[in-house]
Parts: sequence; C-alpha cells; structure tokens
Amino acid sequence: MSRIPAIIAPSLLAADFSKLAEEVRSVEQAGADWLHLDIMDGHFVDNISFGPAIVATVRKLTELPLDVHLMIARPDHYAPRFLEAGANTITVHVEPEAAHDVGGTLQMIRAAGCRAGLTLNPATPFSSVEPYLGTLDLLLVMTVHPGFGGQAFRPEMMEKVQAAKEWKEGNGARFDIEVDGGINVETAKLCVEHGANVLVAGTSIFRSSDYGDAIKQMRGS
Repeated sequence: MSRIPAIIAPSLLAADFSKLAEEVRSVEQAGADWLHLDIMDGHFVDNISFGPAIVATVRKLTELPLDVHLMIARPDHYAPRFLEAGANTITVHVEPEAAHDVGGTLQMIRAAGCRAGLTLNPATPFSSVEPYLGTLDLLLVMTVHPGFGGQAFRPEMMEKVQAAKEWKEGNGARFDIEVDGGINVETAKLCVEHGANVLVAGTSIFRSSDYGDAIKQMRGS
C-alpha cells in the first residue's frame, strides 16, 4: 500500500474527556500531525461541545498545531478568545447562519498572526467560498452534516474537494484542503485522490484499540 501524503488531525471531540491529558499525549505519540478541536454553540449546530478554556488546556499539553473549527454563530465576536487560548488555525463558516462578515473575520484572524480557514457544509455550494479562496490558509470541506461525530461519509462531497484542488492549482494558491466527517482508511484514500491534504479523523482513531496503528493505516504505510 502506498503512503498517503496527508496531514492527520485527530478530532478531540471523539476523545475520552475523563482522561483528556492522556488522550492528547497518546495521539501525539501515535504520530498525529495536528489536533482538531470542534467548537459548537448549540445555535449554529444542534450540539454543544467546549470553549476556549479547553483549547487553552490542550495548548498546555502539547506543542502540536491546534486546528480550531468554530461551528458557531458570531465567530467574529468569539475568535479573539480562541486566539488567546493558543489556536494555530481558526476556521469559520461561510453560511449566512454564522452571522458575520466573512471577509472581515478572516482578515482579523490573519492579522493576529493565526492561520485563517473557511468551512462549507454539505448543502452549501462551492461557489459560496470562491470569493474568499485567495485569502485562505485552509479550506475545510465537511463530508458530513456538522454537529455530531460518527456519521457516514458523503462521497458526493468529493466534487467540492476536486473543485478546490482545481482552483488552487489554477490560481497558484497554497491553502490546505481539509476534510472532516467519516474519515477512515478507505475514505482517506478517496479524499487524497481528489485533492485533500489534511484529514480530520475522530471515531476511527479514538475508538480504535491502537491509535498508532489507526494513524499508520490511514497513512497507508
């Protein structure tokens, strides 16, 4: 099996929070490249996860880059708290329900010295993010409906990943193309084939008996 050239970002939403420090150390030792932290507010998505205090705690536990995904309304208001908590990348949503000036929020995040990302949900057309692609460090294509872990991967989202790859190559851009939702050994390969280079995986890593083996299998090495 050939090695998949991608960044592996375990999603802490799937971790056992009763032993968070141990979980962070375990995935770091297992070969994780980034840690992905999903922030949910119960408004933009129908679930509530955690806030900047947990991000700050994780920051103290690891030197790995923290990839913070704000699935929240008013990310322009809350982003500074996650910047202070130690995020390396902050990703916000393009959908109108997020209720913010997308361009302004991205600019604010980058001005603070943090990488800025933009997300689109499965129902959102790729055209919604096109005006911002030249200003991004990361584009996150959701391959499930956001808000809950353990959902089935939606292969039709590969059209958006492919479109992002073509735009990136056609415009000489350098943003990462990230996928999140139902990522496992089989779907990881499909995502990379279509142009993704960052794989967020929650259940497939944290529900495995051996994190290192799960990450190794996902890399195809």
